[in-house]
Amino acid sequence: MEDLAPEAQAGTGFAQERADLAAAFRWTARLGLHEAVANHFSLAVNETGTAFLINPNQMHFSRIRASDLLLLDADDPGTLKGPEAPDPTAWGLHGAIHRHCPHARCVMHTHSIWSTVLAGLADSTLPPIDQNTATFHDRHVVDTGFGGLAFEEEGRRCAELLSDPKKKVMVMGNHGLLVIGSGVADTFNRLYYFERAAETYLRALQTGQPLRRLSDEIAEKTARELEEYPGQAEAHLREIRAILDAEADSYAT
Repeated sequence: MEDLAPEAQAGTGFAQERADLAAAFRWTARLGLHEAVANHFSLAVNETGTAFLINPNQMHFSRIRASDLLLLDADDPGTLKGPEAPDPTAWGLHGAIHRHCPHARCVMHTHSIWSTVLAGLADSTLPPIDQNTATFHDRHVVDTGFGGLAFEEEGRRCAELLSDPKKKVMVMGNHGLLVIGSGVADTFNRLYYFERAAETYLRALQTGQPLRRLSDEIAEKTARELEEYPGQAEAHLREIRAILDAEADSYAT
């Protein structure tokens, strides 16, 4: 990681980035969007995107602090041999994405229930039936080639599906949800709203009634308007951190 300052390479840099990511872990656990110790979030911290922060191996989201986060190099083939090696599936999936998709500055992968139910349907696309679902009109990709746990080969295959910067959500067929973005606030906000949108759609299906699908024109207009809506993602994360700070939570330590 030659483009990082010595203090960053030593694990003491990126205080803001670490605290933001730790807050996202804590809030994800509070919302029940995590799954035991199996899911991972990562954040690129250098220009090329190959140096990234990620949660340590098998630590519960509700306990992760800023100082716990690992700083990895996506181009280091010896990463899994170190004393603080990440989970092999975290390395396989997130390492591949940070290596091959520099536009994916932040990557969040969960097995959140509604998105995972969607991932198990024969048709895992999310139709625009309300404002939240319209947010993702033509902005998500469905992976239909699940090949088992996300070790390096599977990670490379998934990374190839994210080559279009417009597609910032991957419904990982038979697996779960993966969201990318420009930073922690942008990515977490997108993850939160996709999970809510998936719940809305699946609950609508449960009624057995016909769906009132928005036209492609209105869905696209709504998606663009929400993309251009000022400051919502940043405000969402700021309020999460304010709540945690008011509770004297240790996430930022």
